[in-house]
Amino acid sequence: MARRHTARHRTGVWVLVGAGTFAASAILGSDLMASPGVASLVSDSPKEVMDQAWQIVFRDYLDTTGKYTTDRWRTLRKDLLAKSYGSTKESYEAIRGMLATLDDPYTRFLDPREFKEMQIDTSGELSGVGIQLSLDKDTKELVVVSPIEGSPASRAGVMPKDVIVSIDGKSTKGMSTEDAVKLIRGQAGTKVTIQLRRAGKVLDTPLTRERIELHAVEHQVNTSGDGTKVGYIRLKQFNANAAKDMAAAVKDLEGKQVQGYVLDLRSNPGGLLMASIAIARQWLDEGIIVSTKTRDGIQDTKRANGRALTKRPLVILVNEGSASASEILSGALQDNKRAVLVGQKTFGKGLVQSVRGLSDGSGMTVTIAKYLTPSGRDIHKHGIDPDVAAKLSEAEAQKLKLEDLGTKRDSQYRVAESTLLKQLRSAATASQPYNPNSANLPAALAKP
Repeated sequence: MARRHTARHRTGVWVLVGAGTFAASAILGSDLMASPGVASLVSDSPKEVMDQAWQIVFRDYLDTTGKYTTDRWRTLRKDLLAKSYGSTKESYEAIRGMLATLDDPYTRFLDPREFKEMQIDTSGELSGVGIQLSLDKDTKELVVVSPIEGSPASRAGVMPKDVIVSIDGKSTKGMSTEDAVKLIRGQAGTKVTIQLRRAGKVLDTPLTRERIELHAVEHQVNTSGDGTKVGYIRLKQFNANAAKDMAAAVKDLEGKQVQGYVLDLRSNPGGLLMASIAIARQWLDEGIIVSTKTRDGIQDTKRANGRALTKRPLVILVNEGSASASEILSGALQDNKRAVLVGQKTFGKGLVQSVRGLSDGSGMTVTIAKYLTPSGRDIHKHGIDPDVAAKLSEAEAQKLKLEDLGTKRDSQYRVAESTLLKQLRSAATASQPYNPNSANLPAALAKP
């Protein structure tokens, strides 16, 4: 199932970035009132909710599709409010239809049940099969962002970019992510069959739902062939505890005197925005981390604060399932020359959504900004290219077990470790004093 990642901040503003069903979100309370002169049209609850949703888009929406104009939006509002709605369900469908005209898969309506699920704390468990979903804007197909590690989907071999063709025999053509989630979700112990398309082949994948406990960080010390101690850290999601857990992992590995790090962000679909910023600050002493830009051109820039936990060389592993908050972190460290990226091009999710509660307990997500890397790259739909390409073949991915990640059996990790060792050798050579009896040319040419 798709995971809803939320966490409450003391001020009442919630912020998250993720590429699952409910992606990149800043959650705010509803503070909208009906516009003057239309009170008679919105006096009943269904139309009041409809008008609130309309105003949120009117005030804050960042158009990335070219389908929004204020004149067209005003006309649509007039037409919708002039109609009568016999039930709440009808009005909800009208709101969904209104938002659909924007052709933005990240701007959508949530009924009260869906909105309540959105507010599940990130440190809790989820029940389902462990699939992060997204809607491909161009093909309108349901696409797997990544399976959650250790979940039924992960164990069954579901992979990033798999297209979900049907769920229990029901075609997903024209289906929203919310409708797909409703079909995939269910009580632990029950079964669901998902039909996937991968590289032109259709695969029937039977899954048994279960409770899935999420641990954000795992770490270990790996010893290379030449005896170098490498700190391997796998960050699986940016939840409320991720920054704290990351700090604890780095502290433990520093105490074990590792000489460098490999940070694994493969198939990490995102999570909390502030977690990505806090973790970037643990690796980066100075420089811009990320900027967000609204339709008014206002940029909110987050910077490092001089509190990096280590300055040892760092390599980051990424793949096509590394999305949103993963891209913020990897983009920040790549642009600031703090880390070398190894693996495959990332997912390409660079939009920020606001999630607003409406007056009847329903809610909506609306695209309000895009984020830029420190160098100003807009990665939406483009992703981030690694510095060193290392592809994991489909056959290797199928054979690779969870316990193999970050080991010699993991070919992408081997490339990452090799890249780190080259950095360490280069740094050691550059720091050696000049020896006239050796060919220590780098030291001879180094500036004093």
